[in-house]
Amino acid sequence: MKRTLCLVLAGIAAGGIFVGCTTTEGAYMPQNTTKYDYENSSNFVLMDAGVQQSVTSSGIQETRLPDGKLQVAANIRNRETRRIQVQVQCEFKDAQGFAIDSTPWNTLILTENGQETVSFTSMNNQAQRYTVRVREAH
Repeated sequence: MKRTLCLVLAGIAAGGIFVGCTTTEGAYMPQNTTKYDYENSSNFVLMDAGVQQSVTSSGIQETRLPDGKLQVAANIRNRETRRIQVQVQCEFKDAQGFAIDSTPWNTLILTENGQETVSFTSMNNQAQRYTVRVREAH
């Protein structure tokens, strides 16, 4: 009886070991690759929820300068009835969407329901695309 009980328990333990040892070898595919990738598909993005409620863009104008540099002008509009302070930056990208030049974050003060135009110029003539980014200023 004891011997049968020991054999049964040993069999269960051995079976549990083999069940828990399944392994998968090789690489895994990335998940959610297009979720929240607005910087890859839009020319204007808002970097946090506070700015999303307060700021919008009423238009973006891009110009190719005679020396080949890309110049971008964006109208940033305050949707609030209070004065706000945000930071604005532009990422210039090559044809494949890789960042080749970034401007520093500039502080922008927007009056109640006001609109300001901010301009950015790439440092070289390789810029083909861009993303204007806006975040809260702390």
